[in-house]
Amino acid sequence: MSKTMKSMIMREYKARIAGDAASYPDAMLISIRGVKGTDTTKMRHALAKKNIKITVIRNSLARKAFEGSSLASFEELLSGANALAHGGESVVEVAREVVAIAAKLPKLELKGAVLDGKLYKGKAGVEELSKFPTKDEAIANVVTLVVSPARKLVAQLQGPGSTVAGLVKAIEGKLEKGEAIAKAG
Repeated sequence: MSKTMKSMIMREYKARIAGDAASYPDAMLISIRGVKGTDTTKMRHALAKKNIKITVIRNSLARKAFEGSSLASFEELLSGANALAHGGESVVEVAREVVAIAAKLPKLELKGAVLDGKLYKGKAGVEELSKFPTKDEAIANVVTLVVSPARKLVAQLQGPGSTVAGLVKAIEGKLEKGEAIAKAG
C-alpha cells in the first residue's frame, strides 16, 4: 500500500472517529473475528440506534493515527482483527451497550477501553467501566448530595415552625371569641 493511501486511511480514521473535534474521543476496542455477518449487522444496527459506531481498523495504521492521543494506550492491544466502538454520550455508555451485546454473542471479544487516557484491559476492565456512572448520572448524584442537606434543614425548620404557627392560630381564635388565655408557668 502506498504512503498516499495510508495517509488517506489515517485521515479517514480521524474523520470518522473524532469528527470535527481536535482530538480523539474515548473509545472501546473489540474483536469481531468469528462473529457471523448477520450478527455483526444486528449489533451495528442496535448500536446505531444509540449513536454508537463500529469502525474496523488496520492495526499498524491505527497505531500511527492514534500517536499522541488518549487512544495511543491501545497500542499493546492492537493485534488480530480489531474494531473501534465509539460515539454515544460517553465510553461508559458504549461499554454498557457492548457488554450487553457480548452476553448474546460469545465470540465477540472485549479487548479494552480508554476513559480519560486510562486503559481498562480485557473483558474484566470493560465490565468494570460499564458499571461507572455516565456524566449525566454523576451530575445527578452530585446534585442530590448537595440538595439533600438543604431539604433536611428546610424540613427541620418547617416542623417546629408549623407547631408555633398552630399555637398562634389557636390563641388568635380564643382571643376572637373573647376567651381567656391561660398563662404558662
